[in-house]
Amino acid sequence: VCRRPLPSGDAAAGGSSVRARVGLLASRGSSRTNHERANSMSTERTPAPLCEVRELKKHFPVLRGFLRKQVASIQAVDGVSFDIFPGETLGLVGESGSGKTTTGRAVLQLDEPTSGQVVFEGEDLTRLEPADLRRARRHMQMIFQDPFASLNPRRRVDETIAEPLDIHDIGSPQ
Repeated sequence: VCRRPLPSGDAAAGGSSVRARVGLLASRGSSRTNHERANSMSTERTPAPLCEVRELKKHFPVLRGFLRKQVASIQAVDGVSFDIFPGETLGLVGESGSGKTTTGRAVLQLDEPTSGQVVFEGEDLTRLEPADLRRARRHMQMIFQDPFASLNPRRRVDETIAEPLDIHDIGSPQ
């Protein structure tokens, strides 16, 4: 995993890396990286992360035979960790099949992670009841890069925009 800022006027490059083929791009409101924040000797107060992901794993079983016995597992996401601080934007980039969408779906708890922890605004999403998780999702979203894969040509734009608002009971039908 590589943390590098998106091109912006005052963003500074991070320097940490771990095993993975998914890159993380972070655009920050300040010029300090997480590494610089952690090693700072100053007395300034660092804000708490908005989202903390620790050792997130998502493995899919490989089933065979008439009884659908598990014979192996595919490690789609294996040990991903990152923080998102207030004012930051995070982008996942990588090759096709590298686990970008699976990571996003596991963070949002759309797919239950095999293990790991996702803390959003101080709440561990992996331990929330479905109703509480649905309320938390109102404050999170994934944005896909390819608009042709994201938009359904058979639906009007207003229907597409209204769908998440309807799901979360935001606004009125008009």
